[in-house]
Amino acid sequence: MRKITFIILSLVLVSCGVKQTQSMLSNGNYDGAIENAVNSLRTNKTAKGKQDYVYLLEESFAKAKARDESNLNLLIKENNPANYERIYNLYTQLRNRQERIKPLLPLPLLKEGRDAIFPMDDYSDEIISSKNNLSGYLYANAKKLMTSKNKMDFRQAFDDLNYLDQLNPNYQDVRALMDQAQLKGTDFVHVYTKNETNQVIPARLQDDLLDFSTYGINDKWTVYHNNRQKNINYDYGMIVNFRNIAISPEQVKEKQFIKEKQIKDGTKTLLDNNGNVVKDSLGNPIKVDNFKTISVSIYEFTQFKSCQVTAKVDYIDFRSNQLIDAFPVTSEFVFDYIYANYNGDKRACEENYYQYFDRRAVPFPSNEQMIYDTGEDLKAKLKAIITNNKFRR
Repeated sequence: MRKITFIILSLVLVSCGVKQTQSMLSNGNYDGAIENAVNSLRTNKTAKGKQDYVYLLEESFAKAKARDESNLNLLIKENNPANYERIYNLYTQLRNRQERIKPLLPLPLLKEGRDAIFPMDDYSDEIISSKNNLSGYLYANAKKLMTSKNKMDFRQAFDDLNYLDQLNPNYQDVRALMDQAQLKGTDFVHVYTKNETNQVIPARLQDDLLDFSTYGINDKWTVYHNNRQKNINYDYGMIVNFRNIAISPEQVKEKQFIKEKQIKDGTKTLLDNNGNVVKDSLGNPIKVDNFKTISVSIYEFTQFKSCQVTAKVDYIDFRSNQLIDAFPVTSEFVFDYIYANYNGDKRACEENYYQYFDRRAVPFPSNEQMIYDTGEDLKAKLKAIITNNKFRR
């Protein structure tokens, strides 16, 4: 029964696969049909159940080849250098299609008593020639783009040269030209801070904020510098303007509360409602847990101090000396320290509260330290601004 079920299931799957391949062939998706047929013929290619795939593969291959060769004839007659890439890709596609089928050959057509026909051609000369034409075109076009003063042209030149380097490694001075295109296509951003508050901004906070090696935000075409470098014309500026710093007074809040809990305190003899001892089946008195109520009076102290830093991040276009955009930023750091003492049985409170009984009052952090401690949150928000708001849109 299992064998019959498996055979039926296999026939259903083959039928679905054949219909899908036929549909691809009818819709002009010849390479999709070829891929389906090749995958199905990798095993048991001479089985009767696989004959439909052989016919479909033969027809799809012939039509795909005819279409590619027709397109090639038209592109070659046009004699337009802009067609070099498509010509090269078509020749490569013709060769790759043949290579995909070769391992399966021969493929017999059982009813006709012949092998399926797959005319194979050698495209090596055409591939080499079209690759050389494309390489020359890409190189000349990149050189032309690099005479521009537009950074976007240098980026396009870099992409063309990068493609050329993959297509034809070590072609002339491509690597050197890529370095030039990368440099001239890059936007350089000078980042610095301004203090518009009446308080001193810790130097180490400013250093941390401007340490862009920790941000991981430099991308392919944008580089951030916190120190101006010679021989670099900066395209943009990013200014972190500190607008206001609000530091709360040092506060100690006191709170007293009582906790109660029932705990086990040995055992006792179980009595019934009349005060008589309850015994088990052997006549022995039954013992049960004895509970008692304990309590603790807790005196809790909370040391509190907060710092809020308000800033604004300005994007400046140095070429026009215009403000591009501005983003408000607010960061806060809270110093919140709890310690406590007690009277009574401390077991009445939760065990995770015991840590506060071992503490004593500590010195409040200085104002400078509070400002500095906002740094991590400020850095995270600054990174989010840079990540989500590129200079070029």
